[in-house]
Amino acid sequence: YAYMDLHRDLADLLAVPSFYKDANCKGTNQDDFFPERGSSTVIAKKICSECKVQKECLEYAVERKERFGIWGGKSERERRAIRRERRNNEKKAR
Repeated sequence: YAYMDLHRDLADLLAVPSFYKDANCKGTNQDDFFPERGSSTVIAKKICSECKVQKECLEYAVERKERFGIWGGKSERERRAIRRERRNNEKKAR
């Protein structure tokens, strides 16, 4: 096994997105990204806003319909709005 193949296989097995190794949130307090209802998301969104894999992270969460946490700088409610907008755009394109 080459190192990269092993890394990719482990990431798939553990369901760790491949972009995570380059994410700013790696090694930070994950409680900031999974706050209690009504708690602040400012810290997580600030970290995301400066992250080079923000778009990949957001797309990952939108496609998987991730229900919890801040992903790509967006909350679950904001990601639902993105999915809704995409569905509406698809309907208009037909």
